[in-house]
Amino acid sequence: MAQIQLTPAQRKDHRAEAHHLNAVVMIGSDGLTDNVKKEIDAALNAHGLIKVRVQSDDRAGREDMFRSLAEELDAAPIQHIGKLLVFWRPVPEKEKKVSEDRMAGPRDVKVLKNSSRYGQRPEVKTLRVLGNQRLTPGGSVKRAKPRQQVSVKKRSQD
Repeated sequence: MAQIQLTPAQRKDHRAEAHHLNAVVMIGSDGLTDNVKKEIDAALNAHGLIKVRVQSDDRAGREDMFRSLAEELDAAPIQHIGKLLVFWRPVPEKEKKVSEDRMAGPRDVKVLKNSSRYGQRPEVKTLRVLGNQRLTPGGSVKRAKPRQQVSVKKRSQD
């Protein structure tokens, strides 16, 4: 896989975004194992921009890890500073699953209610109407009536 090429300005922006992040993956004394690569790949899919902390004191080994991870995981190497490695990869689009039997969700409705005292201004109230409720002309919320079940006899007559 070819690694992502970024301009210096894009790399600078990603470095600034990564400044406040904590390391999500730590590479210990065992080094770069398949499980570590899998965890880094999962973190890149979830977050896009991640920091990886390497516990090794070998700088050349960390540089090799930095390059190899960027190539294998198809990620852009952003920064290698000390024992921290920063990678970026665009987050893949998540597929939205649409359910056929999904009911309507809650919605907020503004209602103008006259004051109970004469001569006062009407009040604007925000009411939350759930999927199984309806708003009456008077401005109150009522539960929607269940659908009338037609008996077997009546269905057969039609």
